[in-house]
Amino acid sequence: MAVFEAALADLEGLAAAAKADPVALAERACRALRDNGYGQYDGLIVALAPVLGTGGLEHLKALLLDLARTPPPKPPQKERVIFGWSTAGPIYADDVERSARASAVSLALEAIADVQGDVDAFIAQQSGKARTVPAVATEIARRLLAAGRAEEALQALDVVDTGRRGWIPLEWEQARADTLEALGRRDAAQAFRWSCFERSLEPDHLRAFLKRLPDFDDMEAEERAMAHVAAFPAVHQALAFFLEWPAPDRAARLVTARAGEIDGDHYEILTPAAEVLEADHPLAATILLRAMIDFTLGRGRSSRYRHAARHLQSCAVLAGRVADRHDVKAHDAYVAGLRSKHGRKSGFWRLLA
Repeated sequence: MAVFEAALADLEGLAAAAKADPVALAERACRALRDNGYGQYDGLIVALAPVLGTGGLEHLKALLLDLARTPPPKPPQKERVIFGWSTAGPIYADDVERSARASAVSLALEAIADVQGDVDAFIAQQSGKARTVPAVATEIARRLLAAGRAEEALQALDVVDTGRRGWIPLEWEQARADTLEALGRRDAAQAFRWSCFERSLEPDHLRAFLKRLPDFDDMEAEERAMAHVAAFPAVHQALAFFLEWPAPDRAARLVTARAGEIDGDHYEILTPAAEVLEADHPLAATILLRAMIDFTLGRGRSSRYRHAARHLQSCAVLAGRVADRHDVKAHDAYVAGLRSKHGRKSGFWRLLA
C-alpha cells in the first residue's frame, strides 16, 4: 500500500505535465476504480481532481453512475462458483464481485462529492440504514456543519439510536456538541459534553468543556471532574483517565485508596501505570505490580511467569523507597507469602534464581 500511496502523491504532477485529456483520464480512472478491492486507489480522485477539472469529474461521475446501474449479470445457478460459506449458506463469487463493485463505485462517488463540495451528493450515497450508523451520521453531520447547515447536521446525528451507549463513538459525541454550539445552544453543548464525560471519562470531552469556561471557573470544574473520576465505579477506567490527563498524583491516590479493587488481569493498563508511578509513587507502583503477580500465580498463568518475575524484581527495587507502607506488607513478608502459597510453581521461581 505504501507504494500506491507514494505513486498517488506524484500522480497530479505527472498528469499535469503530460497534459492528459480530462475525458480520457476520467475513463482510465474509472477502469482503475472498478477494481479497488484493497483500497489502493482510495486517493485517486483527490489526486486527479485538479487535472480532471469540472468536465473530467462530471464525466467520471457519469461513468460511475452507469456502472452502478449495470451490475455484473448473475450467471445460471449451475455455473455459479462458491467463494466460501456463512451461517446462511454458500457465498457465491458473483455476489462478492457485485458487492465489491457497488462499494467501489459508492466510495468513488463520495470522493467526487467531497472534491466538488456537494454535501447532498455525498449523503445520497448513504442508504437509510447506513445513516443510522454513528460513524456515517458523523461524516454526514461534519459535512453539513462545514456547509453552514447546522440544523440539518443535528437532524443527521439524532437519527442514531443513542440507547446503545457502548456503540456510540467519541467522534459522534464531539460532532453533536459542536453542532449544538454552531446553533447557538452553548449551554446545551456544555451540558452534553459534561454528561458524556461523566459517563465515559473521556478526557477529550472534559478538555473541550473546560476550554469554554471562564478563568477560575475552569479550575473549580476540573476539581469537580477529578472527584468524579476518583469515585467512578470502574477503577481501571478511572486509573486510565488519570494517566492520560495526566494526573499521576491522583492516580497514585486512587490506587492506594482502592487497592482491593485492582484486577491483575488488566495488565494493559496496570503495566504502563506502574511504569509512570514508580519514580515518584513507589507504593502505588508496588500495589499494581503485586496485583499482576498475584493474578498470574493465583490463576497459574505460566505464559505470564516471565513478566511476573520481572514485576517481583521491580518490587524489590521499589521496596527501599517506600517510606509509608500503610497496610501494605513489607517486601520480604510478601515474598514469603508467595512462597508459602505458590512454592510449587517451580517454573516461576526458576526465573528468579
